[in-house]
Amino acid sequence: MTSLSDLTDEYEFLDADDRYRLLIDLGKALEPMPDALKTDATLVRGCSAAVWVYPTVRDDGALHFLADSNAAITKGIIALVLLTVQDRSPADILSTDIEGALAPFDLRNQLSSNRTQGIPNMIALIRSTAERYAA
Repeated sequence: MTSLSDLTDEYEFLDADDRYRLLIDLGKALEPMPDALKTDATLVRGCSAAVWVYPTVRDDGALHFLADSNAAITKGIIALVLLTVQDRSPADILSTDIEGALAPFDLRNQLSSNRTQGIPNMIALIRSTAERYAA
């Protein structure tokens, strides 16, 4: 899996079309989420596309998220968000500046506002999940 810093370096040099392609490719590389997990309970509210996020806890206590979307670009954004938190402990996730890590990607200016409005909701869901498991 590509690291966020490698991706940031690559993203900087891409034009808008290539940035879209990179996000779509990231989404395609996401671990498949079984359809049975795509329920109302795992649906992220406030996203223009359907987005599902399902947390699992590994044996070592780290959180592993399965996620999917019915929109290719949105799926890529989810993949980008997950790069900042995947397979990390709840405490680690809570201390991570997810928004700061995503800042170099300048998603608000790259994508339409209805594509980015769900990002804070995805991040909030990940944080609340980490809080539940950190206790």
